[in-house]
Amino acid sequence: MAAVETAYTPLGFRAPEFKLCNTITGEMLSLAEVQSEIATVVMFICNHCPYVVHVKDELVKLANDYIPEGISFIAISSNDVINYPQDSPEKMKDMALQSKFPFPYLYDENQEVAKAYFAECTPDYSIFGKDLNCVYRGQLDGSRPSNDVPVSGIDIRNALDSILANRPITKKQIPSLGCSIKWK
Repeated sequence: MAAVETAYTPLGFRAPEFKLCNTITGEMLSLAEVQSEIATVVMFICNHCPYVVHVKDELVKLANDYIPEGISFIAISSNDVINYPQDSPEKMKDMALQSKFPFPYLYDENQEVAKAYFAECTPDYSIFGKDLNCVYRGQLDGSRPSNDVPVSGIDIRNALDSILANRPITKKQIPSLGCSIKWK
């Protein structure tokens, strides 16, 4: 499997607004409706990517640990569902329900949101502060499907802990690595 890194993007960019379908409920959701007053984690994921499958349970655990602290989580899939039908909205809903996602799983049909957020791979993570400026853009942790590093979410956990403690987030952020977004 060919791996792609998160595109380098300078921190500080503002989270672009969007309105996408939440595949779990069928409702349209905007960033304004789901953002947090503390921090918002935006994750580009999909159903079929082995890198996402590898960390999916940790994403649920991470969200369950930090949602009570006032952090919001949003998952978005932007993959081409014609060539990757396992990433269709129906299959997204199935995966979200089966995995008990505590966050919305949104479908970016025209792929404009992925482009606006500079997403290149799945998984791709960005954390936005209360002002919606990007403060973290990097990996979940050092685990990969091909290594023995335990899945812990430590890099994102450290960033969120820093936000909650009102401490600076490390500038040393390692890009996420995963499957390329399947562009149309």
